[in-house]
Amino acid sequence: MASRLLHRLRHALTGDGPGEAAAGPEAEQFPESSELEDDDAEGLSSRLSGTLSFTSAEDDDEEDGEDDDDADPDPLSAGDRVAGEDTGECGRMEAGTLGSVRPPPRPQRSPPPDGQRGSQLLTRQLQDFWKKSRNTLVPQRLLFEVTNATVVKDPPSKYVLYTLAVMGPGPPDSPPAQISRRYSDFERLHRNLQRQFRGPMAGISFPRKRLRRNFTAETIARRSRAFEQFLGHLQTVPELRQAADLQDFFVLPELRRAQSLTCTGLYREALALWANAWQLQAQLGIACGPDRCLLTLAGLAVCHQELEDAGEARACCEKALQLLGAKNLHPLLAPFLEAHVRLSWRLGLDKRHSEARLQALQEAGLTPTPPPSLKELLIKEVLD
Repeated sequence: MASRLLHRLRHALTGDGPGEAAAGPEAEQFPESSELEDDDAEGLSSRLSGTLSFTSAEDDDEEDGEDDDDADPDPLSAGDRVAGEDTGECGRMEAGTLGSVRPPPRPQRSPPPDGQRGSQLLTRQLQDFWKKSRNTLVPQRLLFEVTNATVVKDPPSKYVLYTLAVMGPGPPDSPPAQISRRYSDFERLHRNLQRQFRGPMAGISFPRKRLRRNFTAETIARRSRAFEQFLGHLQTVPELRQAADLQDFFVLPELRRAQSLTCTGLYREALALWANAWQLQAQLGIACGPDRCLLTLAGLAVCHQELEDAGEARACCEKALQLLGAKNLHPLLAPFLEAHVRLSWRLGLDKRHSEARLQALQEAGLTPTPPPSLKELLIKEVLD
């Protein structure tokens, strides 16, 4: 099974395959093995396989009826309560543009069950292969791997939470970023993209709803493979790859949970989510402007500062100032300059340039004296 996935990754890197098809007139060429089959196969190609760790709230739970995702008017918000606990510490702007942010130290965990250990081992093997291939192969798309699926009971709702590892271009030594999403999140993404991009979406399949046996291991495994192929297929179409809905699907829930934890003072938990959001933006090539990257850096700086890591907090401020450049009217410029001056003074480092620029903004009436702090702006920011 590991050899199959390594073979699949080689095709993803090289773009070669036994056959090629297009998802629309704008689509790039991609291997036939990444296509989704019709609804009779639940949108899943039997030629692909992977390692999936499946856990359920109850053994042999095969309740009939539709997944309760359909009854939830805001499935992302409901799922956030559970997914917020899955703080995998992973994360175009190209890697050279975004740089790298050191993830927070991992908490001590009990040894995983055998199935989950096998999934983690396979993910490490894929990541090692990716690193070794970087110097010889040109990566053409991301690789998505469902590493865990959990049946969650949150009365009156019951749903499956899928955890995906996102591996692709990015800092070579960084672990894969992770996201946790429900079926309804994938379905909403598919529906929104179909409404906006009828042509490119015409050749992209999606696993249909079921009226029974939504929580069996077989259904969950088939959907997991279908979701991997669905996301991989979207990445091959330039028009879809840059769609705002796809960017939001990956990054927005992570930013909302990180912001919520920061506002409640859970800085260590929030730091893991901010780092994961940064990693996602680095690997996905987010093209929706620098504001979310700046907000992520603000969150990282605030959490590092609250956890008494002034060096990392200052490094985040410096990255943000590099992204801002000469944008004197940006609302985050003065708070980043003020934080950089204060942290530089604390560390005994040169602060003259930031101090002079901040003073010039204040004299020009472009920012109040003193400017608002990064934490104040982070709490007030509305993420939509």
